[in-house]
Amino acid sequence: MIKRFIAIIFLLTVMLSVSAQSTIKGFVYDASSGEPVGYCPVVLQGTSYGAMTESTGNFIMDKIPNGTYVLTINFLGYDTYRDTIDVQGRTVIKRYMIQPSKVSLDEVQVSGAADRQIQETRSAVISITPKEISKMPAIGGQPDFAQYLQVLPGVISTGDQGGQLYVRGGTPIQNMLLLDGMIVFNPFHSIGLFSVFDMDIMSSADIYTGGFGAEFGGRISSVMNIKTRDGNKKRLSGKIDLSNIGAQVLLEGPIVKLKDDRKTSLSFILSGKGSYLAQAAKVFYPYVKNESGLPYNFMDIYGKLTLASQGGSKLNVFGFNFMDKVNYTSALQYSWNNWGVGANFLIVPGQANTTIEGTFAYSDYESKINDPAYQTEGEYSKYTHTGGFNFNLVFNYYVGRSIFNIGLNAVGFNTVYKYWTKYGNKEYPKDYTTDLSLFVKYKYNYKNILLIEPSFRLQYYTSLSKVSPEPRLAIKYNITKNIRLKLSGGMYSQNYISVTSDRDVVNLFYGYVSSPSSLDIAPILPNGKTAKNRLQTSEHAVLGLELDVLKYTSINVEGYYKHFSQIISVNRYMVDEQNDEPFMWEQGHAYGGDISIKFEYKGLYLWGVYSLGWVKRTDPKVTYAPNFDRRHNINILASYAFGKRRSWQIDLRWNFGSGFPFTQTQAFYPNFVPSTGIGDDIIQANEDLDFVLDDLNKGRLPNYHRLDLGVKKKFFIGERHSIEVSASLTNVYNYSNVFYVNRITNDVVYQLPFLYYFGLNWRF
Repeated sequence: MIKRFIAIIFLLTVMLSVSAQSTIKGFVYDASSGEPVGYCPVVLQGTSYGAMTESTGNFIMDKIPNGTYVLTINFLGYDTYRDTIDVQGRTVIKRYMIQPSKVSLDEVQVSGAADRQIQETRSAVISITPKEISKMPAIGGQPDFAQYLQVLPGVISTGDQGGQLYVRGGTPIQNMLLLDGMIVFNPFHSIGLFSVFDMDIMSSADIYTGGFGAEFGGRISSVMNIKTRDGNKKRLSGKIDLSNIGAQVLLEGPIVKLKDDRKTSLSFILSGKGSYLAQAAKVFYPYVKNESGLPYNFMDIYGKLTLASQGGSKLNVFGFNFMDKVNYTSALQYSWNNWGVGANFLIVPGQANTTIEGTFAYSDYESKINDPAYQTEGEYSKYTHTGGFNFNLVFNYYVGRSIFNIGLNAVGFNTVYKYWTKYGNKEYPKDYTTDLSLFVKYKYNYKNILLIEPSFRLQYYTSLSKVSPEPRLAIKYNITKNIRLKLSGGMYSQNYISVTSDRDVVNLFYGYVSSPSSLDIAPILPNGKTAKNRLQTSEHAVLGLELDVLKYTSINVEGYYKHFSQIISVNRYMVDEQNDEPFMWEQGHAYGGDISIKFEYKGLYLWGVYSLGWVKRTDPKVTYAPNFDRRHNINILASYAFGKRRSWQIDLRWNFGSGFPFTQTQAFYPNFVPSTGIGDDIIQANEDLDFVLDDLNKGRLPNYHRLDLGVKKKFFIGERHSIEVSASLTNVYNYSNVFYVNRITNDVVYQLPFLYYFGLNWRF
C-alpha cells in the first residue's frame, strides 16, 4: 500500500511539473554562515509577483510572464540584495547569499513576520525565534525556551519546581513536542526554569495551542515544533557560557566549506549544557531553608551533521542525550534520561515546483522515582520506559501562492510501566503499538485576501484496530493589510496515557502506557454512553483577530473551545486494586480567550498577555476543576537595548496567576493498621494519623506572582568576537508562592525564593 501511495505521488509530481512554466526557484542563505534565511520576502520589483522563503530558505514563484525583472530581497538585519533575471518560458534556479547588515538601523525594515501574518492562516500558533527569547532575563547565564513558553497566551505553568506546562486545557501527555521531526518525550527539567534546548541551536519554534492542521497527529491538545539550525558552513565558531549555576558550550563549523564553485558542503554543530545547581546552592543560596536545598542537576547534549547541495537539497543527521536528576532527600530521588538519533532530508527537484521532505528517527525515554513511602524492589518505586521510531514523508507542490501537501506518517513505540505499592508489587506488561496515517492539506491563497486551508488526516491505530478520520480547517480573511480575521478547528485523537494521579501533591513522575484493548477500564463514559474504542479524542474551535492598527504595535485576540470527548485517567476511586479497574473514562472541556500586545521600536520591546480560561472535567462521579485550572493569567515582558551598538540590555518579566484548585483536608483521625493479625496489642500499638478529604478540588491556592529582572553588557572584540556579562534576579521581591502543604504536618512548602545569577559568555 505504501509503495503504491509513493508511486501515485511521484506520478502526480511529474505530471504537475511538466505543466510548470516561467518559474523562478531560489535559495536564500546568510553569507556569513551559510545558514538558510527563513520567512524572508522575495519580490519582483514593480510587480505583484513575490514569495516568502520556507524555513529551509527555499522559495518558488511560478506562472511569471516572459520578461526581464529585478528580484529584490529586503529583510531585517541584512543588506538589500538585487538581481536582474530574464524569464523566457523556463525555470530559473538561483542561490542568493545575503550579507548581514553592519549598520544598526533606526528605521523599521521589512521583516518576515508581517508577510507571514498575511500569507499564512496562523490561527492559535505562536512563532518563537532566538531573538525573541533573548528578551527574557538571562536566568543562569542565558534565557531559556522553557521560560519564554510561560509568557505565551494559553500556556499555564504549575510552578518553578517540577512545574509542568498545560496548554489551553490540555495536560502534558496531550502535548506533542517535535525536535527536527523527532518526538521528544520530556523537554523540561525538574526545575521549571530550564528546558533541554540550547537557545543558540534553535532556528525557529512554532507553538500550536489548538486547531492545528492535519500534518500533525497523535495528540489531542497542542504541538510544539522546534527546528534547529545548521552548523556554520563558512568558518569555525562557537560560544562558552559560564554562570554560577551552570555551563554551556557550543561549537560549529565546516568539514567541507561552502564555496561558489563547490557543489556540496558539510558542516556540524555540537552543543552541551549542564547544571551544578545542587552544589552551587550551598555556596550562593545558603538562605534556602529546607532539607534538600536546591537539588537539581541536569546535562543536555545535542549534535548535528548537515550535508547540503548547491541546488538546495540537504541531509541532516542528528542525535541527543538529555538527563535530569533530583535528590530531595537521601531517600527520595527522581531521575530521567531521554536519548535519540535520527535523520531528515529535503529534496528540491531541479525543474519541478515541488519539494520533498522526510524524517526517520528513534527516541527512548526512561524515568524512575524512589519514594520511601512505598515498598520497592531495586532502586525505584515507580519506573516507566517508552521508546520507538517515527517516520514521515511529505510532498509539497507550489502553485502560485497556493500550496498542496500530501504525506504519510508511521509511529511505532513500546511502553513499560512498573510500580510498587505498600501492599505488594504491581506491574504493567510491555505494550507494542504502531500508528499509521495519511494526510492531505491544501492552502488556497486568493490574492493575499482570503486564505482557505482544508486538511484531512486518516489515522490508523493498529493495537486498537481503529481508523480515526480527522477533518480540519483553517481560514484567514485579510479585511485590510492591518486587520485580519482567522479561525481554525478540527478533530484529534491519541493513544498515549499518563499514569499519574492528580491526588499526588507533586507530580515529578509521569508514567506512560498505550491504550490497547486489554486496558482495564469500564466501557461506560461519564455521560452514560458506551465508549466504542479506547482512543482519547478531542475537538477544537478557535476564532481570532489580528490588529496592526497602531504604529509598531501588533495585537492578537483569540477565543477558543476544546471539547475532550474521551479521556482516560487514573481511577482516583480505586480502593481494591484486585477488583476495581485502575483507569476510568473522563470527559471535559476548556474554553476562554487571550489577548496579546507586542510593541517593538528601535531598542524597546514590550510584550503583554492576558489569558482568561475555564477547564472542567467530568468523571463517573463528579464534575470538577482539574489542578491546572487557572482563571486569570497575566504576563508582562519588557526589554530595552541601548548604548553604542545597543551593547546594553535590560530585561524584565512579571507574571501573575490566580490560584490553582486543590482538595482540602476535611478531618483527621487515628488509623491503626494491624501488622501481625488478630494477635496485635491494640492497647500498646502506635496509631498513624490519617485524614479525610473534602470534595475534589473545591479549594483554591493563593494567587501566584513573581518578578524577574536581568541586565546584560556586551563587549565587541573585532568583527567576530564578543564577551557578554550578565546578571539576573528571580522573584525580586521574594514573594512566598505556595507550592504545596503537607497534609499531616501542615507544613507549607514554597516555590523558589529570591535567587540571583551571574554569567559570562564568550562568542567567537
